Amino acid sequence: MKRRKFFQVSTAGAAGLALTSSCNTQSGNEKTEDKASVLPSEEPDYKKSIKTEFTSVKAKPASDKVIMALIGAGSWGTNLILEAANSGENILIKYVCDVDDTRGGRAIAELEKIQGFRPIAVRDLRKVYDDKEVDGVFIETPEHWHALAAIWACQAGKDAYVEKNVSHSIFEGQQMIKAAMKYERIMQVGMQNRSADYAITARDYINSGELGDIVSVHVRELLDGPIAFNEKENSPAPDTIDWNMWLGPSPEVPYNVSRNKSWLYYWDYAGGNVTSGGSIHQLDMARLILGNPELPKSVYCAGGRYLFNDNRDVPDYQMATFDYGKFVLTLETGEFTPYFQKEGLDVRLGTKYPKWMQNSTRIDIYGTKRMMYVGRMGGGWQVFDKDEKLVAQDKGIFPLKAHILNYIDCIRTRKQPNGSIVEGHKSSVHIHLANLAYRAGNKQLLFSPELEAITNDSKAAEMAMLTYRKGFEISKDV
Repeated sequence: MKRRKFFQVSTAGAAGLALTSSCNTQSGNEKTEDKASVLPSEEPDYKKSIKTEFTSVKAKPASDKVIMALIGAGSWGTNLILEAANSGENILIKYVCDVDDTRGGRAIAELEKIQGFRPIAVRDLRKVYDDKEVDGVFIETPEHWHALAAIWACQAGKDAYVEKNVSHSIFEGQQMIKAAMKYERIMQVGMQNRSADYAITARDYINSGELGDIVSVHVRELLDGPIAFNEKENSPAPDTIDWNMWLGPSPEVPYNVSRNKSWLYYWDYAGGNVTSGGSIHQLDMARLILGNPELPKSVYCAGGRYLFNDNRDVPDYQMATFDYGKFVLTLETGEFTPYFQKEGLDVRLGTKYPKWMQNSTRIDIYGTKRMMYVGRMGGGWQVFDKDEKLVAQDKGIFPLKAHILNYIDCIRTRKQPNGSIVEGHKSSVHIHLANLAYRAGNKQLLFSPELEAITNDSKAAEMAMLTYRKGFEISKDV
């Protein structure tokens, strides 16, 4: 990837789990001595399986067409596959797969215009995986399907692009890594900022020492709202959907249009605001800029349903604090701030920088010398000294196309992708820990980065382990 140097601004031109012992307040009367019921005796076995190079599959010449499929044809999946089809990288989208017949029509119609071939519509992703011609897939399903769809892809000899949040539990992410390494399949995670040049220059600036020592990092996703929600009654599943397949690994429940269309609000299918809102993008970008630090040793998360007394599982506000020992990172998410805005296209695809004060998705990095603002998805970064003096900056554009091109290139070359499943898993662990700390009762949880296990709360440790329906199991043997 081409890397650009950061631009200095001249003076004349510019006018989980627990916190450290000092912050050990508990929620309610819980005792910190509560131990997790079962702790692993050794590090997760996926760590021994990690490879930096794949050799079992030969590189694919540029003259050979790459055959692809879309798994999950919602609005974002449609946008993604059309971006891929328009990339000019000699690819063919052979299948559009969705369990819901009412989805995928736009993708199929547009793809037929672009490539002169009408993709085959299927409901069951296993039909796609049975086709030996298919080289890779884009997995754009609800989150509860990400891990199993990716593992099945690897077992079928397919490369996979997996949307965020990568997994639905810590265990699932571990198994995804094992599958990618065992079958030597490319697994690119849909955290597009990993392909943003300006993220690398921000990291280089921090490495230069110009910010000083990093002490505090604040990541936010404060969205427009509040948003009312009225859960519908259960009803028979329409003929247009395979509800059993839609549920997949998740618990069996009657069809409910709210679960189907608003799955982001249910723990069975999603990770709440900290994943569905997109804050995983900012958190992952912050990790990249900070040099991909290892997992935190503790997390505290507080939040709740403050604005509406409805049946949503997920809170409308959360604040998580991760302790890395040498610095602290906070993650703040909510849906009650109509005065905050995401970057517009003039920022994401242009030369303008965000209006930082009311930017809903910014990252603040505070050093002992200066501070840095970072905007995701093309926002760029700027460094400020005292009196709002701008001292350095770099700008980029929305890196979605670059991320897709990197995935296609890695399918051909067998090189490791920018958004590796290893780093995608580590970022996703933060999300799982934040939600577990919240769901355990707004707790402070201790965590072992080596064992990837909660060490002080049996309730949270129990919730971390999901169960799966027969036929959709994810086992340790992938």
